[in-house]
Amino acid sequence: MSDTPFHETLDLSLCGQLGRVHRICRQAISVAVEPLGFTQPRWTAMMYIQHLGEGCTQHELATNLGLEMPSLTRTLKQLEQSEIIERRVDSQDKRCRRLYFTEQGHQQMLLLRARIAEIKTQLYRNLSDEQLNGLAQGLIQLEENALNLIQEDQL
Repeated sequence: MSDTPFHETLDLSLCGQLGRVHRICRQAISVAVEPLGFTQPRWTAMMYIQHLGEGCTQHELATNLGLEMPSLTRTLKQLEQSEIIERRVDSQDKRCRRLYFTEQGHQQMLLLRARIAEIKTQLYRNLSDEQLNGLAQGLIQLEENALNLIQEDQL
């Protein structure tokens, strides 16, 4: 038996494999929510607005999505035209726009979250709670380590 840890036998590095799995899972969700009328950029923006909380700024959303403002602005304009979100001028900073769901947007979020929950159940099939918890803890630690490395390089 080899002394090489399993994660070192992957064709891609562990981080590379994480990226690949993320893209495939995101594609699976995109296919599942397409009948609801949501493209990947739209459903991702909606989920992040909910995660960050209504009233988050466009800049906060762009930062969390890892997008440049022009790319995000197009998606937000489409969501606004579909009456899913509304952008409101910040009362303290007139240059700043805050994001809120409309009533229709809240209804669409319920549908979106329900569909994504169905897909997550399928994605997690054949994985025990112990495996999922270990994976979640490992991802959190990997993220923390990466952020620490970035901060060290910036000092």
